[in-house]
Amino acid sequence: MKLKKIKRLAAAGAAMLMTLSLAGCGAGSRSVKLGAAGVGGGYYAFSNAFAQMAVAADEDLEFEVKATAGSTANIRLLSDGYIDMAIAQADLVDAAYNGTGVTDKKRYRGYSAVASLYTEACQIVVRADSGIDSLDDLQGKKVSVGEEESGTQRNAEQILKMTGLVESLVDTVNLDYVDAANELKSGQIDAFFCTAGIQTSVIEELSKECDVKLIGIDDKCRDRLKSVYGFYTDYTIPAGTYEGQDQDVETLGVRAVLLARDDMDEEIVEELTGLLFEHSQDIQYSIPLTFQIDESEAVKNVTIPFHDGAKAYYQKKGIEIPAEQ
Repeated sequence: MKLKKIKRLAAAGAAMLMTLSLAGCGAGSRSVKLGAAGVGGGYYAFSNAFAQMAVAADEDLEFEVKATAGSTANIRLLSDGYIDMAIAQADLVDAAYNGTGVTDKKRYRGYSAVASLYTEACQIVVRADSGIDSLDDLQGKKVSVGEEESGTQRNAEQILKMTGLVESLVDTVNLDYVDAANELKSGQIDAFFCTAGIQTSVIEELSKECDVKLIGIDDKCRDRLKSVYGFYTDYTIPAGTYEGQDQDVETLGVRAVLLARDDMDEEIVEELTGLLFEHSQDIQYSIPLTFQIDESEAVKNVTIPFHDGAKAYYQKKGIEIPAEQ
């Protein structure tokens, strides 16, 4: 699969899901609008696989996957009632729910957690021949920090700032993953950030078309970020994850969380929570990123309340939800 085909194929997948949705519209329909993120990222791949699995398991369910600008946009769309479910980074969920964002102090409510899905890696990609070997080498370079309002942008800004690379020292641009990969390949940018579950399809395809490498985050920077932001954890991208990657890369990770509107039907949320675990292996077969989930892990690292439908499922499984913060 070439990079230029990713958007077209993903759009075709979304169109197919919409066709499935429209085919069943009518009285008493159970339709779900699911906010993903940019095409080529882990959220979009997971969202399509999850929706297709749910529709196959229950023909009365109708799904429409919507491409969005990412976590922050998903939370706002969910809070405003434009979508029914969404995926977002745990750090942005916490900030939006409690009104502790860097720039936006507004509290966004009206949604709750379904499950903590998987850890996303903060990935920094450069050309292998770029001469860029560390974060410090990004000074004076043109770097994509992800789409505006995305979790990638927030992580990139925090990492650059903690490295001492203030805005005046780096030429940052906002590109989605596919455009960033294409512009790195053509030399229009020097690096791009991507917070997503490994193996991220865009990076995987890029590594087959162009010699690239991942830049790690040194111990000192990781420790500072973990001390300031409790949601970060150490994360290792294993050697061999991408074409030509012959060494482990040490970076940071954050959890991805599946959310639902508070007023979404409890029975549907309970059913979808069950399908998520029952068909986790099917989802794994359908997506390139590493997706390993079980009920006990899915209730961890979540700082907002769980949806009543999800609670009902966990209670039936004897899973205790940790004290909500």
